[in-house]
Amino acid sequence: MAEQIEFDQAHQTLQEVGDALDNGRFVFVRRQLQSMEPEDIAHLLEASPRKSREVLWQLTDPEDYGEILDELSEDVKDSLVSKMAPDRLAQATEGLETDDVAYVLRSLPNNLSQQVLGQMDSADRLRVEKALSYPEDTAGGLMNTDVTTIRGDVDIDVVLRYMRMKGELPEATDTLYVIDDDNRLIGHLSLTTLLTTQTDISVIDVMEDTDEAILVSISDTDVASLFERRNWISAPVVDENQHLVGRITIDDVVDVIREDAEHSMMSMAGMDDDEDTFAPVVKSARRRSIWLGANVLAALAAASVSNIFEATLEQMAAIAVLMTIVPSMGGVAGNQTVALVIRGLALGHIGDSNRKELLFKEAAIGLLNGILWALIIGAIVVVWKGDWLLGSIISGAMLANLVVAGIAGVTIPIILKKMNIDPALAGGMALTTITDVVGLSVFLGLATLFLI
Repeated sequence: MAEQIEFDQAHQTLQEVGDALDNGRFVFVRRQLQSMEPEDIAHLLEASPRKSREVLWQLTDPEDYGEILDELSEDVKDSLVSKMAPDRLAQATEGLETDDVAYVLRSLPNNLSQQVLGQMDSADRLRVEKALSYPEDTAGGLMNTDVTTIRGDVDIDVVLRYMRMKGELPEATDTLYVIDDDNRLIGHLSLTTLLTTQTDISVIDVMEDTDEAILVSISDTDVASLFERRNWISAPVVDENQHLVGRITIDDVVDVIREDAEHSMMSMAGMDDDEDTFAPVVKSARRRSIWLGANVLAALAAASVSNIFEATLEQMAAIAVLMTIVPSMGGVAGNQTVALVIRGLALGHIGDSNRKELLFKEAAIGLLNGILWALIIGAIVVVWKGDWLLGSIISGAMLANLVVAGIAGVTIPIILKKMNIDPALAGGMALTTITDVVGLSVFLGLATLFLI
């Protein structure tokens, strides 16, 4: 209910702002924007057509630019940043966490990002350059380098006085990290422990060993899985030598989970998960045409099977009427398995030790469903067409195709994953091609053998 109310309010705001822009009431729009949170302004920008978006950006308070850019999808963010002067962009990123600044700058042309970095002070520039040196989809690209560290050989009282002198902590801090003289991570001290421990006790006596630090090179998807399983709020990031290089907080992980979900959904349609809803027509058409071309090839492969059995189709109209049922059922059954396997791969549930068992399980499901629906469809065809042999043929084809669909639904995503191809992007199309070709080949082949 609360989510629906929030959705309705956002839609109402979009309508009000759109009407105000159309009527030239810019002062009203500016006041509306000043009363909104950065994440709400980002949503409004993403939901606005490009011309309205540019006007809204000009009416937005420049002090909010940085936080708004951090909330925008990559396509929308890039379209706005490309029109900003380097000095204005550097001002906009002041006060942002290092990983957020890296997100804003990462997709910019190298010369523009260097100009922006040149506007920063040396300490900030060094931190951002370090973040940009790691691939975006790794723990290094996700982490924030702003970390509070302490030594293990000091007393709690010293830490408390240090914290009071420091005056503030990085956002979402729940733990202080304990390092040695070489900046190697040796443990962590939670704020709860810090506040409830006697002040004359040494840090090393009450700290917890950090044996679950995140390696800087692991993927962001694996980071999200670790946070989910361990219920972490934050976690340290180390390099190969156990040197502390940063930390990852739960808010960054939530973004990864959301982006992975969007990626899976959009990839199934062959689209970029960061694509702007109101992107230029030519740009969108070019992106989508590549996927349409791949689907044309898949469709031609299935059509070539029908062409082989053209003589059979010409002699018996009933076969032409029924020929779409078998591949359609195989496609639905196979896509159910593909979805299950892709989810299992994403969650780390599927590995070398259990792939064979999963394959047998899905083949068995295909066999049971194949028997069930072969009997049902066969009986319908017998009653409808009055032909026992035709009913038996479609039953046999249905059984074979559902078993193949179960096997292919397991093997295709696993093979694509090994080939470093996104299963969500290509799995459905590959599966549909196989079930179409197998379903039509078996059905038309049996019909040719027994009826013609």
